[in-house]
Parts: sequence; structure tokens; C-alpha cells
Amino acid sequence: MDAVLEIDGLRKTYRSRKGTRRALDGFDMTVAAGQVHGFLGPNGSGKTTTLRTLLGLIRPNGGRMALFGQEVPRHLPSVAGQVGAIVESPQFFANFTAQDTLSLLADAGGLRRERVIAVLELVGLRDRAKERVRTYSLGMKQRLAVASALLKEPKLLILDEPANGLDPGGIREMRTLMRNLAESGMTVLLSSHILGEIQLICDQVTIISAGRRVATGSVADVLAQHASSAVKVRLEPGIDLLGTAAILKANGADVTLEADHFVVSNAGNPAQITRILAEREIYVSELSPVAADLESVFLELTGTAPVEGQNRQVDQVTAPASGGWGQ
Repeated sequence: MDAVLEIDGLRKTYRSRKGTRRALDGFDMTVAAGQVHGFLGPNGSGKTTTLRTLLGLIRPNGGRMALFGQEVPRHLPSVAGQVGAIVESPQFFANFTAQDTLSLLADAGGLRRERVIAVLELVGLRDRAKERVRTYSLGMKQRLAVASALLKEPKLLILDEPANGLDPGGIREMRTLMRNLAESGMTVLLSSHILGEIQLICDQVTIISAGRRVATGSVADVLAQHASSAVKVRLEPGIDLLGTAAILKANGADVTLEADHFVVSNAGNPAQITRILAEREIYVSELSPVAADLESVFLELTGTAPVEGQNRQVDQVTAPASGGWGQ
């Protein structure tokens, strides 16, 4: 497929009294036509800087960028009409209605007024179109922002956290909208922290960390490249979970205790688990591989810590070792 967006070796440096900070350090990304492409990275990784630079809002220090084969920012005026974008939180006049807001934008861009009702329908705001924006929830304002980006029927839609403020039903509707747009031929570049949604909706992903690309490819390929050797271990009722986990840890296992089971993350040979426990007449009711998901891969690649309190590591050894892990 033809590349709609190309970024090669993009660099951006900020200087302040505290020193020099490299927001982008040779970043690369390619987005093919007709994709929903996920753009992922922790806060401060360079996502928003990349998008703002691509749209001509920030001047880069080096590298190459192109939209539809035209280098930007030099040729941005000639391709801007094919791009709809939301970067960070858009602002609207609070006393205007959604329909008035979009009508003004349509008039300013020389667009057909019919598009206003069409995009309000697309984002689920048609029934609330004549209410003032100040009465809108955060999620409704996000919908209005997406509608404004769709007004000119862009070939490339760039969305920075479009699900912000949406409830689960709204997130599902936004997911359906993105897929429908891609199926109609539009290309969508989607930046989001909701990694489960990215895994469901995106054809390809690019992960950025500290201004550099750390992974790219289809979701399936990225997950396959970081296959997990972890296994979930569940015991029969009545068996001491913490004590059993400690036995495995004493033998070299890396064990994380969950509510009703534990996970051994370095189980290259799961048969070791059953052998060590069977020697103590402890039998497992479940031993299953833990499939890698986008969240775990993201945390691994970006060095982001998991949410505190989600699980706990088994540090206390309560049983003597019997043989080495890996034997």
C-alpha cells in the first residue's frame, strides 16, 4: 500500500535554563493508506511533539517528513486540505451550539453545509446539535472535536486521545467509527492510552519511547516478537497459595501472586513447576501460558511501571530449595 505519512530521522531539541532536552531523537514512522494506525508512547515520549511537528505547529531540528508523498512543512499548504486533525484538547465557544460551531467552521473552509449534519450523525451528536457547548460533558466535547476534524472529508485523520472522557459505550462507538472510516478508504492515525482499544482497532502500531521508535508493525507481529514465557498456575482449593509460590521462588522461579493464582514469568520449561510441586504432593488444577498483550509489551518496551497494587511479588522464602531452576 502507498504511504500516506512518512517520517525519517525526525529530531527536535528544546533548550532551557535547565539544559537541553531531546524530545525527538531520530524518530521514524510510516503509515500506509487505509490503515487504522496506533501511535503509542508514555507521557513525555514525543507523541504530541511528533504530531505538532507534522502539522507545521513546531519546527523540527532535522529529519524528513512527508504527507501523500509531499515533503512538509514546505508543501503543507497543498496537502493540508486532505488532513483532519485533533491534537491535544480543542477549545470551542461555550455559548455556541454544536451545529453553529461546525457551520462556522464549514463556512470558513468553504465546505458544504450538508457536511455539518452528516458529521454530527457520525459521532452521535445529531440529537444534541442545538444545545450549547457549555452544557456538554467532556466526552461530548471530544465527539464534537472529531466531528470538526471530519468536516472536510479528509483522506488522513489524526486523532490525539479521541476517547478521552468517553464512557465504555462511547469508546465502543468510537471504535466502530474508526473502523468504518478505514473501510471507507480513510487513513486514521490514532494516539491513545487505552491499549486494549488499540489492540482491538488498529491494523498497525508504532511505539515511541524517549523520542525514538522502539517497535512497529502489525499488532500480531509486535506481540509475536515479544512472546511471553510466563504461565499461570492455579491450585486446587485449600492449598496455601503463598506458601506454594514461595517453594517455586526458592527454586529460582520469578513468581507474582494474584488474587486466586500466581504467575511464573520465567517458565521456560513449565514441566519444572509440576515436578517441583508434585515432589511435595502439591498438584495444580491449571497450568496455562500467559499470552502477551499490547499493554504488557508496551510496559516492557517503554520501561513504564505497572500500576501500584495490581499484583505483588513473592519475596519471602518459606521453603528450602530443592534443585535449581532450569534443571
